[in-house]
Amino acid sequence: MTNEQPQAGPTRRRRRFTDAETAQRMLDAAMVMVGRTGLTVSLEHLGFEDVIREAGVARAAVYRRWPYKGLFFSDLLKELARNAPAVAGADGRIGEEAVRRLVRDRIDRFATAQGRRELCVEVLRQGALRDFEAMHASTRWRTYIALHATFLSLADGDLRQEVQAALAVAERDLNDRIARSYRRLAALFGLRLRPDLPLTFEELATQLSATMRGFVLAAPARPDLAERQLGPGVFGVTGEAEWSRPALGVTATALSFLEPDPGVEWDEERLARVRRMLGE
Repeated sequence: MTNEQPQAGPTRRRRRFTDAETAQRMLDAAMVMVGRTGLTVSLEHLGFEDVIREAGVARAAVYRRWPYKGLFFSDLLKELARNAPAVAGADGRIGEEAVRRLVRDRIDRFATAQGRRELCVEVLRQGALRDFEAMHASTRWRTYIALHATFLSLADGDLRQEVQAALAVAERDLNDRIARSYRRLAALFGLRLRPDLPLTFEELATQLSATMRGFVLAAPARPDLAERQLGPGVFGVTGEAEWSRPALGVTATALSFLEPDPGVEWDEERLARVRRMLGE
């Protein structure tokens, strides 16, 4: 045995970042950390020193930019809010490629009114199951929902206004995405918004988003909401299928707004148009 210690290799000097680079690396590192765990109603679960280590920047440069932890977290909230549109747009809408695959496999169902209704219900059922499970498991969605709760706790001022403006952009983007999806769904199945209701597809999207979000918010305390159960034919369809409460709620909401368009004639020309729509 020997008491000699292995010689350390040459030390590697840490690169000196500009103040702007330090600030961006800190915000990026904190965003990554929030992405791993999700945002809580406060940011107390994030350690300022942990963010500095994650960012790999000099403490002196960080404290020069943010003398107080609260100043950094204010900027982080703004950064999270600015990224909210991308988070909100990631989920919460019909997966259109999945819809095309499902409908292509059952295109013969378009030949009858009952077949079209059953296929439409199946599209809504599968889409709602997929969306709920994706949102329920997503730390990005938990962060997005927590941002709304955090916003409510902010005092009046520039920070509150900036976060509110960013969240408003995210909500409009999400709503527009859902509305476009359901417009295409209605066009595919020859549906229209019920004329006795003063509604638009944007309003339908708002109702659907609120319904799904309510289930996502309640699910941590009510794990049974995620359970699937075989149910007998519902919504005028035959046979059994797996339903969860979110799928029932979203499908019921969509069907209450939509009805077959009497101006659509399901002839060979229409069926050919459906095939073209599915191929686009």
